[in-house]
Amino acid sequence: MAQVEATTERIIAAQPGDVFDALADYSGTRARLLPEHFSEYEVREGGDGEGTLVHWKLQATSKRVRDCLLEVTEPTDGELVEKDRNSSMVTTWRVTPAGEGKSRVVVTTVWKGAGGIGGFFEKTFAPKGLARIYDAVLAKLAAETEK
Repeated sequence: MAQVEATTERIIAAQPGDVFDALADYSGTRARLLPEHFSEYEVREGGDGEGTLVHWKLQATSKRVRDCLLEVTEPTDGELVEKDRNSSMVTTWRVTPAGEGKSRVVVTTVWKGAGGIGGFFEKTFAPKGLARIYDAVLAKLAAETEK
């Protein structure tokens, strides 16, 4: 099984603290940022960054649905890490300054992929599909914070 990685980023015209706070607000803002690929969103513990436990289903393709139960940590300033209890998937959100009044948001998801021919296709196509999904999240994050 090979590690699969998908990364996307966006510059947002808002202060890093405001962008990070929006991402970390699982009990409010975060649900509004999710496109149609996400369903059954539910905060089970916490709701604001570190210590949050959140559930959703992620439908990456018409046939592939992941049932995610994510533990949220903040290992460093400006970083949220979502570790899925149901799989090897880990998503890291990094918010850093990108000039006057701007933020760079980088989201990276990694997981242990399948082996064999299925793993080849997963490693080839899954990162592009997931990047499109997270591009949509980042566009909504920009619309939410660029006010």
